[in-house]
Amino acid sequence: MILVSALVLAPAALMRAQPAWADTPDLARQVQVLQRVTDSLNERLAKLEGVIQQNQQLLGLLKEVEALKAEVAKMRGQTEVQVHQLDTLGKRQNDLYVDLDQRITDLAKVAKPAPVTEIAQTPAPGPQVSPTPPASPASPAPTVAEAPPSAPASAVATTPQLDPLVESRTYETALNHFREANYVGAIAGFKGFLKAYPDSALAPNAQYWVGYAYYALKDYKTALAQQQKLVAVYPTSAKVPDAMLNIATNQIALDNLAGARKTLEELVDKHPGTNAANLAARRLAALK
Repeated sequence: MILVSALVLAPAALMRAQPAWADTPDLARQVQVLQRVTDSLNERLAKLEGVIQQNQQLLGLLKEVEALKAEVAKMRGQTEVQVHQLDTLGKRQNDLYVDLDQRITDLAKVAKPAPVTEIAQTPAPGPQVSPTPPASPASPAPTVAEAPPSAPASAVATTPQLDPLVESRTYETALNHFREANYVGAIAGFKGFLKAYPDSALAPNAQYWVGYAYYALKDYKTALAQQQKLVAVYPTSAKVPDAMLNIATNQIALDNLAGARKTLEELVDKHPGTNAANLAARRLAALK
């Protein structure tokens, strides 16, 4: 009985145990599939990590490029500011020169006395009767004494006199042409002034503005010759340093860098402490 029961129960137990054994190959296959999926995911992750690293490098390069762009933009802005400052300094220098010339003109008006238009009062020329000596038979007849010789009034009146007011107005007219950028008119005005007043205290200034007006017209050869004329004719003038600086500027414009260096060095050596010498030292540093 017990044996029968065991024989009856054994197939049931086998039937209950069979599904576990039967699922083992499926589980193995599933494990293999999962392993392949895992390996595939690991490969993808590795690729993603590689891409991320590459992207990080690219991001780093992009950041460096952006930083360089910002630096270039900053330098460009600084360059534009410096160019603007140079232009402003150039205009300011011209204004200072013009203002200085105006002050010199005003001083010339005060320094020069007004021309004499009247003759100092003197006794009217004419015959003067000498005292009559006592009458005597031998004494001659009374004679008329001649007046002492003196210059006739007409000679004094016709002596040429240079009117300082006309001189100043002539100079100011030419200077106003320069202020208004009428360089052709300024050249004509200053040349006329030099012809009429070659010995004027303002003559060196007029010669300087002739040269500078030619420079403004970009006629560098003529401007160079005019400034060299100033240095030669008025070697002791206070305008010589400025003329030498403009000579160097014209030489640079004419691609004569060696001549410009020589002129600038001479300017620094002969006229130290002047504004023109300071500017010359900066230009020498830039040319080296």
